[in-house]
Amino acid sequence: MNKIVLVTGGSRGIGAAAVQAFARAGCRVILNYNKSEAAARAIADAWPGQVFPVQADVSDPAQVEELFRQAEALCGPVEVLVCNAGLAQQKLFTDLTDEDWARMIGVHLSGAFYCCRRALPGMIRRKWGRILTVSSMWGQTGGSCEVHYSAAKAGLIGLTKALAKEEGPSGITVNCVAPGVVETDMMASFTAEDKAALAEETPVGRLAAPEEIAQTLVFLAGENAGYITGQVIGQNGGLVI
Repeated sequence: MNKIVLVTGGSRGIGAAAVQAFARAGCRVILNYNKSEAAARAIADAWPGQVFPVQADVSDPAQVEELFRQAEALCGPVEVLVCNAGLAQQKLFTDLTDEDWARMIGVHLSGAFYCCRRALPGMIRRKWGRILTVSSMWGQTGGSCEVHYSAAKAGLIGLTKALAKEEGPSGITVNCVAPGVVETDMMASFTAEDKAALAEETPVGRLAAPEEIAQTLVFLAGENAGYITGQVIGQNGGLVI
């Protein structure tokens, strides 16, 4: 797969696994990060000439414009966009602040909107493109003490489905992966007992590895997935069916 790929939030977790999976598949990858510069550069150093780190806060449209400008200067037009940037926070709904809400929606949902808006004109001109969003099972079902996270992830699902209908005639597919419990640093606040309980609750009996989600993203970006669009792939080990 010789494509130019932009992965937002690519320095850690699912994003880092996706960057490396696309690089392994032969793509040139723009690794967007916000604060984790050392992690981003470590990944880029492991893939010289294939992975290019670029800093930007995707909740800021001006920074998204600069991100794409640098991506195009480094590699060329973005052909595959993976909207993965996100953050986690567990908090009672009644304790959420305006800042908590704005940041969660800004990074997850507004960030995807800004990136899609910037990527699409070129994809439309070329009559080919892949847009992938990373939601969550909580975007499908809602999660207690994660109302703002669930709302943002549900918004990504709506964006995916609507944009797929709009851009299908231009040769662009738009799909969403909604992971279940994945073993990343977003799970850092969970105890070993918490993780064991989640694994027991999951029909396949374990948590997911980020590399498993990454492989789904690579598949959806490929030519063999050209007839798949507007779909939400629930990669959750059977926890949500």
